[in-house]
Amino acid sequence: MKAQTLFEKIWQRHLVVPETSEHPAILYIDCHLVHEVTSPQAFTELRTRGLKVRRTDRTFATLDHSIPTDSERSAYLNAATRHQVQTLRENCQEFAVPLFDLDSGDQGIVHVMGPELGLTLPGSTIVCGDSHTATHGAFGALAFGIGTSEVGHVLATQCLLQSQPKTMAVYVKGSLGPGVSAKDLILEIIRTLGFAGGTGYVLEYKGEAISAMSMEERMTLCNMTIEAGARAGLIAPDATTFAYLKGRRFAPKDAAWDAALSDWIQLSSDPQAVYDAEITIDAAALTPMVTYGTSPDQAVGIQARIPAARSPSETKALAYMQLESEQRMEGIPVDVVFIGSCTNGRLSDLRAAAQVFSGRQKAPQVRVLVVPGSQAVKKAAEEEGLDVIFRDAGAEWREPGCSLCIAMNGDQLEPGQCAVSTSNRNFAGRQGKGARTILASPVTAAAAAIAGCVTDPRPYLF
Repeated sequence: MKAQTLFEKIWQRHLVVPETSEHPAILYIDCHLVHEVTSPQAFTELRTRGLKVRRTDRTFATLDHSIPTDSERSAYLNAATRHQVQTLRENCQEFAVPLFDLDSGDQGIVHVMGPELGLTLPGSTIVCGDSHTATHGAFGALAFGIGTSEVGHVLATQCLLQSQPKTMAVYVKGSLGPGVSAKDLILEIIRTLGFAGGTGYVLEYKGEAISAMSMEERMTLCNMTIEAGARAGLIAPDATTFAYLKGRRFAPKDAAWDAALSDWIQLSSDPQAVYDAEITIDAAALTPMVTYGTSPDQAVGIQARIPAARSPSETKALAYMQLESEQRMEGIPVDVVFIGSCTNGRLSDLRAAAQVFSGRQKAPQVRVLVVPGSQAVKKAAEEEGLDVIFRDAGAEWREPGCSLCIAMNGDQLEPGQCAVSTSNRNFAGRQGKGARTILASPVTAAAAAIAGCVTDPRPYLF
């Protein structure tokens, strides 16, 4: 039997109809995650055609993108927000889809909430109308974002038309140094590949540095795979994966758990498996990373200078960011710091930021928003007293949601403001019209909040 990669094993297990020269493959979907922004038209299509949701036991909804994150959820005064939220509630009730609403105790950003509840399982296929669905690949699941019309297809059929992507192995040798995180690693990988370097591929992350990561770090890594143009990111499930999942609400129990473990352990790529492409990253050579442009691949080490523009688009990006070639990243003034999102809104991210904030005050001119990724994260953080650390430092402790990552919920920058953000995209206007975004890790963002400018976080940690 031909040696197979992790991706190939999952693909073959879910292949309903093979791909031909005339049509894509039909792939079975194990879990469909839904939120309020990309689902309304899909439910309307079902209603118009008299269709039902095929697998209500495999479909789960939450509120995250458009909901406000202030303590009163005051942006509900916005008619568009109210309409999106109410529409999802009505659709879920009509079509019998489970909804993790604001008062459920389980609401959260879809890619934070899903793993917490054990909905994300090794060897499964997972889709959502959100590009950062790649997050779930941290568990050895084939997970990717889909468009609104495809949301409708999956709701109705639990299947999806897909062309088989190629495979790329990303070997990460060595160990990450002090103050260097999974966020820094994925920014380096994206910088190495380029914004479209992973197009047509599923990336599998391998090596010593990956094996040493917690599940939350692995989720950060896989989350931003899409920013290199790749279809999905994967990490083979191992003992760390299994320990995280055991006892989660929707994870298998008792004899079913034992059977699942026996199956999941076989998912790892075979030793002789051949990838279509390979790259190697030296983890030990990395420093904290920050972006300087309007694409996640425009990134450098925290102590580096901005490289010379190599294209008209890079020249345009620097002009938008009000930066210049050869300028040092350290010392760039910051107006807002955002710690949160599906990339870095988990408990370990908040702990890392709190370590920097502890006993310190943010710079007077900097606004700081700390937004937990889910109700569960918020509760756990408050039990540890992290919220007190943030408030004492002058930061705002918010309710769970996507917040400033997407700027469609009342949280946004003013034109010209510069933010250091732990989110995943720095596109022009992403965090508000005319807003400038520098992507960074939680500790780098926290250090910027204290210093009032981009700064190396490592002196704040040791």
